[in-house]
Amino acid sequence: MNITQEQLKKDLPDLKPGQVVVVHQKIKEGNKERVQPFEGLIIAKKHGDGINGTITVRKIFGDIAAERVFPIHSPSIQKIEVIRGTKVRRSKLYYLRGRFGKQAKMKNKAMAAIEPEVA
Repeated sequence: MNITQEQLKKDLPDLKPGQVVVVHQKIKEGNKERVQPFEGLIIAKKHGDGINGTITVRKIFGDIAAERVFPIHSPSIQKIEVIRGTKVRRSKLYYLRGRFGKQAKMKNKAMAAIEPEVA
């Protein structure tokens, strides 16, 4: 149990479906290592905030969509930034897979409701 507690990341934001996030992941190509950002909408969060927790992020560019599943406590994930949040009424947004363009847009909600102000 102590091994898993040491591996958990402490500086993660509160991740919820409907948020647009940028996931910075370390990529190793040959003997070089670089950080690749992946920006998209969280359509699912599974297995809670524990060591097995994952988020599914969907990105649309043009008329092509890409989904990636990121383990949130993986050592290859350098940082996760929340860009904006939207109001959703479901915990899994799989219905967005069949939508493109304006149909796939989500209504924005104020960022103040997501991140508390620092006074």
